[in-house]
Amino acid sequence: MDSVRKALRAGDVEKDNYGRLSCTSCDEPLATENDPDEVGKVRVCPECDGKWKELS
Repeated sequence: MDSVRKALRAGDVEKDNYGRLSCTSCDEPLATENDPDEVGKVRVCPECDGKWKELS
């Protein structure tokens, strides 16, 4: 699982003017999986099941 930053640089994920993330292959906005036992969140594409880790 890549990070969101790495995916943005590679072009797998894009960010709009309001900071919302979307998958470039499906053009779907990313959902958030928040596991309380882990640091950060996991951003998931509901269409293609791509996952990216977001550390904040």
